[in-house]
Amino acid sequence: MKKITLLTGSAALMAALSAPAFAQTEIAAGADATGISSINDRIIDVEDAVQDDFDRDNDDARFSNPDRREGLFGSVALTYAGDSGNTEGQDFSLAGRVSNNAGPWQQSIGMLLEFGEDDEGEKDREDVSVIYDGAYYFNDRFYAFVLGRFSIDGLANGDEYDPANPANDADVAEDLDQLARDGFIGVGPGYRVINTDQTAWRVQAGIGYRYTQSGAQKAGFDLVDEDGDGVYVREEVTESSDSGLGYIVSSRLYHRFNDMVFITNDTDFLSSEDSPDVITNQFGVNFQMSEQLATRVSYTTEYEEDRDIRTDNTLGVSVVYGF
Repeated sequence: MKKITLLTGSAALMAALSAPAFAQTEIAAGADATGISSINDRIIDVEDAVQDDFDRDNDDARFSNPDRREGLFGSVALTYAGDSGNTEGQDFSLAGRVSNNAGPWQQSIGMLLEFGEDDEGEKDREDVSVIYDGAYYFNDRFYAFVLGRFSIDGLANGDEYDPANPANDADVAEDLDQLARDGFIGVGPGYRVINTDQTAWRVQAGIGYRYTQSGAQKAGFDLVDEDGDGVYVREEVTESSDSGLGYIVSSRLYHRFNDMVFITNDTDFLSSEDSPDVITNQFGVNFQMSEQLATRVSYTTEYEEDRDIRTDNTLGVSVVYGF
């Protein structure tokens, strides 16, 4: 069964990279009707995606306890779009975060709600997620972390199943294969093994508890295509959920060769009793050619134990040039 797995660390081990800032182009009257606005929005999306790729290597916790804003603070963002006319649909998102920093103790809680309907007015998203990230810094090298997440997929169920309409079985089987609920909480220590201006390496390991419920477990049945011929057979599911101990190990390595080139290597391993083992590794090489030109090349490997093809590899190249 396909699993959606939590992979995270208390923070990424990354390097500061001075990259040119993107400027948003001002759009004139008439841009909406001529299609200029939609293309401009896509340009901004690409610019933001590239900048985010560089920002992953910019981590204020790489060497020590980051100097962050003290006290209680947060933010909330909401967006809604509804279509009528040739197509009928709507999308709603609500995101919020509350943080509290007091000396060596830093923590935050985040919430995300996403609901949507497709062009035919049918629900295509109903997701609710809550995350927690906490860290206590004993000194520049030793710290403790707490990580938590709980996600709900309201569409991972068998509500659309109709024995009289087998043409819909493939879509229902896909919904049943997703996780309706997925939760994890873990705690553990972290330590900076190397902590110099040129090289920083920290590792952390924790033990936690994971809870999952698939759409099939929620519905009480599954649809299985045993022969691969598109004919699905209903099977009863007796287990209501899976839960058990989980373990997470993370490593963050940074090394600067000179003022122009540095590398990063981020590794995460997650294992739990009733869920597949997952390993991710991202290796990045960063080049600061000049104040105007920066390049990042990354290679990401994602391994998941229960997939037919267990390993996915992704090569990424990002270039920023400002003038």
